[in-house]
Amino acid sequence: MSTHYDICIQGSGIVARTLALLLAKERFRVALMGSPKPESASDVRAYALNAASKNLLESLRVWPEAAHATPVLGMQVHGDTSGKVNFSAAEHSSEALAWIVDVPALEAQMLQAVKYQPLITVVEQAASAHLQESSTEIRRDLTVICEGKNSVTREELGVEFDVTPYHQHAIAARLTGTLPHGNQALQWFKNGEILAFLPLSEPNQTYPGNSVALVWSVAEERVKELMALSNEAFAAEVSVNSEHALGAMTLYSERAVWPLQLARADKWVGKHPILGSWALAGDAAHTVHPLSGQGLNLGLADVAELAQVLAAVKGKEYWRSVSDLKLLRRYERARKLDAFALGTVTDGLQQLFARSESPLQALRNWGMQGFERSGGLKQWVTKRAMGL
Repeated sequence: MSTHYDICIQGSGIVARTLALLLAKERFRVALMGSPKPESASDVRAYALNAASKNLLESLRVWPEAAHATPVLGMQVHGDTSGKVNFSAAEHSSEALAWIVDVPALEAQMLQAVKYQPLITVVEQAASAHLQESSTEIRRDLTVICEGKNSVTREELGVEFDVTPYHQHAIAARLTGTLPHGNQALQWFKNGEILAFLPLSEPNQTYPGNSVALVWSVAEERVKELMALSNEAFAAEVSVNSEHALGAMTLYSERAVWPLQLARADKWVGKHPILGSWALAGDAAHTVHPLSGQGLNLGLADVAELAQVLAAVKGKEYWRSVSDLKLLRRYERARKLDAFALGTVTDGLQQLFARSESPLQALRNWGMQGFERSGGLKQWVTKRAMGL
C-alpha cells in the first residue's frame, strides 16, 4: 500500500534538506527521497554563504558552530596586472561579507534536524529509480527535484538542460600558510585561471588561524599535471600562483576535482502524466562558475522562495493545492531571472579573463580599477552578493 505525502523531494543534499525543513515548518507532510550518501569527515569543500543564507539556516537551527563557519571580514580580488578590487564588511556596517562553512559540519547539522522532524520521512531510493517506480511507491501532490546538476529525474521529464562546458576543472583542498589570513578572502585572475583562498577557523597545531580552503579553476589540460604533483610540490605551486600572499603553503588535506559548467533548465515547473506536478530547485535548475561563490546561495534562495509560495495554501489561498501550476509559476518567475542574471555575469567574467590578448588584458584591468572607484555601483553589487 502506498503512502500519501503533500510534497516529495527528490534529492539528499543541502538544498533538498533545507527545503524539507522549511516545508515541515509550514506543517506539510514531506517525503525526502534520494540515494543514501555516506558521511565523510574528509570532505575538503567549503561554501561561501551570504547573510540571507545564514539567516535562513539559523531559522532552521542548522547553522554550524563558530569553528566551522568563519566570517569573511574583507576580500581582495587581483587582476593579471594592476587591476585590484577591495571589499570590506565594515564599509557596510556588517559583521561579515560572507561566512566560509565546512560542508561536513553543515551536512551533519542538517542530518540531525531532519532526523528529529516528525513531518519528514526519509525514503532511501536508488539513483537509478525511474518515474514509474517513484510514483507507485509514494503518492504526492507535488515533486520537487533537488538532485543536482546530473539529475536523472529532470532528464526523464524531458526538461532541456542547456549546458556550456568551461573546459576548466575546479581543484579544492585545505592548506596553511606561514602568514595569517586575517579573515580575508583572496582571489587572483591570472593566465586564464582563477585561484581563491577562503579563510578557515579550523585549528592547526603549527599555524593557528592560517588555514584556508583553496578553490582553483584551471584548464582541463593542466588538471592531470597538478593532481599528479606531490603534496609538497602542489603546495609550492599554490604559493607561487598566490604571489606568496600567505607565505609558504603546506597542504594538509586530500585534493578534490570536478568539471565546471554553466547550465540552465528551460523550464522550472510543469506537470507530467505519471509524476504529476513538479518543480526544479538548486543545481537541478542551474549551475554557475564558482568564481562568485554564489552557487549554494542561489539554491538556498530557490527553496526559500518555493517554501514561501507554497505556504499560501495554508493561509490566504487555502483553496489552492501545492500542485497548482499557477502557484508554481510564481516561484519560477521569482527565481529564474535572478539565476539567469548571476549566471550571465559570472560567465562574462570567466570569458573575459580567459582571454590572453593584450588589449583585453588592459581593458579588464582598467575596468577593475574603475569599479574600485565607482562608489554606488560597487556598494550595490556588494550588497547583492552579501544577500542584503
